[in-house]
Amino acid sequence: MIYRILLFFALSVSLAAEAQPDEVKKMQETARAFMRTGDFDNAIIVLTRALQQDSRNLELQQDLVMSYYYKRDFAKALEGVKTLVDRDDADVVTYQIAGNVYKALEEVKDCDKLYKKALKKFPNSGPLRSEYGELLWAAKDFSAIRQWEEGIRTDPGYSGNYYNAALFYFYTKDKVWSLLYGEIFVNMESLSERGAAMKQMLLQGYKEKLFSDPDIMKGEEKNKSEFAKAFLQGIGKQSSLAVKGIGTETLTMIRTRFILDWFNSNAARFPFKLFDYHQQLLQNGMFEAYNQWLFGASENLAAYDNWTKTHAEAYNGFSNFQKSRIFKMPAGQYYQVN
Repeated sequence: MIYRILLFFALSVSLAAEAQPDEVKKMQETARAFMRTGDFDNAIIVLTRALQQDSRNLELQQDLVMSYYYKRDFAKALEGVKTLVDRDDADVVTYQIAGNVYKALEEVKDCDKLYKKALKKFPNSGPLRSEYGELLWAAKDFSAIRQWEEGIRTDPGYSGNYYNAALFYFYTKDKVWSLLYGEIFVNMESLSERGAAMKQMLLQGYKEKLFSDPDIMKGEEKNKSEFAKAFLQGIGKQSSLAVKGIGTETLTMIRTRFILDWFNSNAARFPFKLFDYHQQLLQNGMFEAYNQWLFGASENLAAYDNWTKTHAEAYNGFSNFQKSRIFKMPAGQYYQVN
């Protein structure tokens, strides 16, 4: 009899232990549903009760801090952050959340220390490099570009560093990386508002940076990147086309000839996913549609709308192709030299 009671008790404890994670998971899903609708008070109520059952659950603690953050109760959020970052299992997301809280409180020095600590633990994190660079840039510290470049080098699949680096280079005399990083970003975030804004900057960049002076290589004597010099030399071969002005049509011609020349002379030495993509589009008869998508609306929205209607088959073909794929830069194709 006693054996049966002990066995029943053991089974009950085992079943309760198995059921608890499912219950906690359901509570987290409920809390996240409240967060999505902006009901952060109810999210906090549910999360605090879930943490009573699983006090060491990292995701629950992160969600609770984020709920306080979105509720703008930064004092509570900071209290939670201090506990989170001291955990041995604190991950990249933990440090991102903590960074947001410190930024909201304008605790710049503490935020700087936080990112340095995070990058010692996760030196190859693209998101952390991007956000630390943003903190530095907000403080007018131009060393921010080093963070973004390092993020591109070590985590090339993360889009944020391309965006920040492109914006940085647009406001310098750089002729290469503003355009290449900007176009890479647009392909990685093709549907975002930032992507649409970047398209406008790309068109302006081609006008102001590459073709405003007939001698494209002027001022590049100290450029240490052989890739950058090869890019400029290749574009320079097509500069005679700029006599027609720089717009979507002329850029399509210039970039088409550039890619054909690049794969004859430089592709083996400098593998580059963006140019591989251009070649693929050319081979499939979609490069004109791609350039229309990239530059057309920024140059003349009415003309672009008209082009999509009069070239519906080409436009739809490219759109469907684009939706079916994800553009991602691989490792090992970093050619910037500071």
